[in-house]
Amino acid sequence: MVIIIIMVTISIRPYSLRKITLAGLILFCLSCLSAFAQSNYISVSSTPYDRQMTRIRPILASPARHKEKNISVALVNHWIWDLRAIPYGFSMDWKTPEEVQSGMFADCKGKAVALYNAMRSRGAGDVRLVIGKRLPTSRKTHAWLEWSTAGDTYVLDPTINWAACRADRLGRSAYIPLYAYAGGQKFRAAGTSTLYAKNQFLGAQRVASRL
Repeated sequence: MVIIIIMVTISIRPYSLRKITLAGLILFCLSCLSAFAQSNYISVSSTPYDRQMTRIRPILASPARHKEKNISVALVNHWIWDLRAIPYGFSMDWKTPEEVQSGMFADCKGKAVALYNAMRSRGAGDVRLVIGKRLPTSRKTHAWLEWSTAGDTYVLDPTINWAACRADRLGRSAYIPLYAYAGGQKFRAAGTSTLYAKNQFLGAQRVASRL
């Protein structure tokens, strides 16, 4: 990027208005491409899991109830700790946050929805419920959250982990997204088009994996 800027700068001497305008247009296009490259999801109208998620759809679509701009990682870790302490137990249905808190056990999807609800209730805006593979070798799908802040993006998995994990430290070898849900919107992970047919088959199965 720096080399391109230098080359453009050299080429526009003397600085005519037309050349300066052209250089500005080039830089604007490059910035747009950079922003697009950082996009992880593509908006879609439906996903294979929609029917399963009917019970918790109002929770996913609910607006943030408070305008608290700064939710600390420490507070999120406290919520993760509490949910992680709930014994794991698979459920055929997606449990509501109330059912998770009052029940004897919960699975990955129930804990993820409960954490999503807690964060949205405190005003977190850029948080997504994600369905994907925890590892490339995982046979079943898993559910967790992604939370983007001004500084970092975190993976929040109250089924496996006891605290938030920075996404850039996990790399691409873990927590591989397939679909995401946030505020009533649905997304498909970019770069998974070749797996779409397989994902349709997986969508008929329950989100069940804790591995």
